[in-house]
Amino acid sequence: MKRSLLLLFFICGYTLCFPQKLPGKNDIVKAMIRANTYFMRKYSDPTLPTIVGKERPSNIWTRGVYYEGLMALHRVKPHARYPAYAARWGAFHQWNFRGGEHTTNADNLCCGQTYIELARIAETDSTLTHVDAAMQHLLESGRKDYWTWVDAIQMAMPLMAQYGCEKQDIRYFRRMMELYRYTRNEVERIGLYNPIDGLWWRDKTFMPPYKEPNGKSCYWSRGNGWVYAALARVTDELNRVYPQMGETEKKTIDSMKTELSEDFVAMSMALKECQRTDGFWNCSLHDASHYGGPETSGTALFVYGMAWGIRNGLLSPAVFRPLVAKGWNGMVTKALHKNGFLGYVQSTGKEPKDGQPLTEDKEPDFDDFGVGCFLLAGAETALLADQQ
Repeated sequence: MKRSLLLLFFICGYTLCFPQKLPGKNDIVKAMIRANTYFMRKYSDPTLPTIVGKERPSNIWTRGVYYEGLMALHRVKPHARYPAYAARWGAFHQWNFRGGEHTTNADNLCCGQTYIELARIAETDSTLTHVDAAMQHLLESGRKDYWTWVDAIQMAMPLMAQYGCEKQDIRYFRRMMELYRYTRNEVERIGLYNPIDGLWWRDKTFMPPYKEPNGKSCYWSRGNGWVYAALARVTDELNRVYPQMGETEKKTIDSMKTELSEDFVAMSMALKECQRTDGFWNCSLHDASHYGGPETSGTALFVYGMAWGIRNGLLSPAVFRPLVAKGWNGMVTKALHKNGFLGYVQSTGKEPKDGQPLTEDKEPDFDDFGVGCFLLAGAETALLADQQ
């Protein structure tokens, strides 16, 4: 018995003290396919509404995030059934948003990101009539206070970047940055971003004097994950459009990219200090005792961002690659079941206590966005592994 315990202690100690290796691309993709196959079998008809307490259309934000992940899977392992499944969903909703084409609610706009990706695959913009109207409405509105909670940055900001890219129109990038800066710097006069800690409060209700039980600020894992992923997705679009722009516009885009990359790197350094020894991040980034334990959705978004940051030259591979490996391996070994079910996903909410307690087998209230986050993480990790 003592020998077995000693061996177990040695194995655990070795795992914690020495960097983990990133699996090969094929193994990463297999894990992605396993999670996605489980989901697509469970929801074989993508047009059916979501019923959690009440009936909601399937183009709400939770499902929109799933399709972001599905399109990411398609990019690293193309299969005709993936865009076909997504296109059936989009066509059923007439490529429109919950709330109609003049909605300004970021959650409603999330699905538009996949509408644009599908239009790119089909090499046509014939399905973007409602996206056109929504983006034009947002462009012409004089308001800046649309994104007053951090989730909104991921739900809507990449869509504005995608649309500006498709139209090669700098106005949409300027408007996008105006809205982002309001959220960052002006909500309640100080903004939701704390440059001292390099992390974001979820909304104004979590600003000081609100504190976690240990006396520190409340930085919700998934909320910060939304921002982190959005910074990567928006920068991808700015890079995509860059060659087509004029010299004056390129200077403007360069300035935007610098601004976003500074926030991304600052967040990366802050998140580096918060990772658990098992590869996950806690729901509360600065208070491990407040509903501590593995949480998959925030972890997936951080892995996604870090892998992207390494590939795009913003983060040191020597420092961050082991964190990506540890995070991905942790999710695959601890959260992903053999049948593809994904555990430890915190339910919808806005703070660490929501949806608790989390377990390996517990289903969240909505089981789509967690899969989407996992697929996003897998796609970037697979691309990183391909560089080995």
